[in-house]
Amino acid sequence: MAEHIILVDSAKSWPEGLPDLQVVPVRAYLTDPAWSERRGVRAVNLCRDMHYHSAGYYASLLAEARGHRVLPSVRTIQDLSRKALYLGEVESLDRRTQSALDRRVPEGSAGTELEVFLVFGESDDPDLQPLARALFDTFPAPLLRVEFRRREDWRIAAIRTAGLARLPAPMQPFFSDVLSRSLRRPWRRPRAPSTGRWEIAVLHDPEEEMPPSDRGALAAFIRAARREGLTARLITRRDFGRLAEFDALYIRETTNVNHHTWRFARKAEAEGLVVIDDPDSILRCTNKIYLAELLARARIGTPKSVIVSRDELDRAEAALGYPMILKVPDGAFSRGVFKVADRAELERRTAPLFEHSDLLLAQAWTYTPFDWRIGILAGEALFACRYHMSRGHWQILHHGAPAGDREGAVDTLPVDDVPATVIATARRAAALIGDGLYGVDLKETPEGVKVIEVNDNPNIDAGVEDRVLGDELHRRLVREFVRRLERRTRGGALNR
Repeated sequence: MAEHIILVDSAKSWPEGLPDLQVVPVRAYLTDPAWSERRGVRAVNLCRDMHYHSAGYYASLLAEARGHRVLPSVRTIQDLSRKALYLGEVESLDRRTQSALDRRVPEGSAGTELEVFLVFGESDDPDLQPLARALFDTFPAPLLRVEFRRREDWRIAAIRTAGLARLPAPMQPFFSDVLSRSLRRPWRRPRAPSTGRWEIAVLHDPEEEMPPSDRGALAAFIRAARREGLTARLITRRDFGRLAEFDALYIRETTNVNHHTWRFARKAEAEGLVVIDDPDSILRCTNKIYLAELLARARIGTPKSVIVSRDELDRAEAALGYPMILKVPDGAFSRGVFKVADRAELERRTAPLFEHSDLLLAQAWTYTPFDWRIGILAGEALFACRYHMSRGHWQILHHGAPAGDREGAVDTLPVDDVPATVIATARRAAALIGDGLYGVDLKETPEGVKVIEVNDNPNIDAGVEDRVLGDELHRRLVREFVRRLERRTRGGALNR
């Protein structure tokens, strides 16, 4: 039997007269470690703010990491974060929108704007019910606020998740009834996109300072595609409108969810392309707090970690001591990672960071002279590197150092020469994310192998990660695209 919880900004957010359910303040859900151990939880996230890095965003993010079913999912939150992402998905609903709103607001009347609230895909207006269901099927969320505007025709102008504070009081009885019924019936998982020799679009940024693939690696991939009978073409962010011309997308820019790389991945998947990095992998890998929760739940070793809010520095201090490592949730290439030596430095470092994120990750100081980076493709080890710390520093990349001392040395080894426990741990960690292309960073310590993070678009530079396999590494990547494209053609699952 599933346990239902309602996530709210505070206990006072739950108005009198609504069903007597298990209402959990979002801060308690985020910081109480007991929630990590609960199983069979179905969470309804009704927080007011769902913006990236907000407590509401993290509630859905950690719910997914804990194996809890949650509405809305992080994917839905992200899809609704920008009009460019969702308006294309609702274009097919324009005719239905026009028909429904013409009945509600007759042509010739003064009304040109309308706001409605949808509860679990239901509307209190029968004329809007087919549209409400279609929107819920596309964006499963317990409470949606939809804005319509009419110039010549009615169009959907904006769709947002809504917290209880925005729900008009006259709608509370309707909300109460629909919520009660929705909790009694099964929650369907979203339908997977359906899909129908090949071209691969390779998204890159020629101006990026530290791209995941340099020019030599991009050229090697293009050669490998040609040898396997495919065509690979370089594209940039300006080619967003051309995605439908291709059969697959290979992202070779540093990814983030508040970034055009996410929009490319999401759009490509919606168009039926095979995508590496797929949107779910980007969501899961680009947030260190999600990864920490996911790895802990799977009992995979990591440096001791504490997820902290601005009021919980004492807990981090007591659990980890000094020195400790602070990480912003979405840092990349060693940026946003800080070593703090005492309480004064902890407070000084965290103050500006909490201006941008409600939560930070604190970890125990765990020094090793090098980190392993194991490249994983479709569940199998592709390459293995030892990234040594930069000279006189505790990180692989020292951004403040002179150019010659900025990066540590890199050794590339045959996968068979790597300790079996390192490979096995890397494969287990990557499998929690998906079966795409990942780079798993690990440390060998006296207490065992510890996973530092899983990267969704690992570095593959010419003469470094491909030093052992050479062009064969790139051909293996191309063959994985071929495998997925052939499966798609046969009607199999996309990106699997």
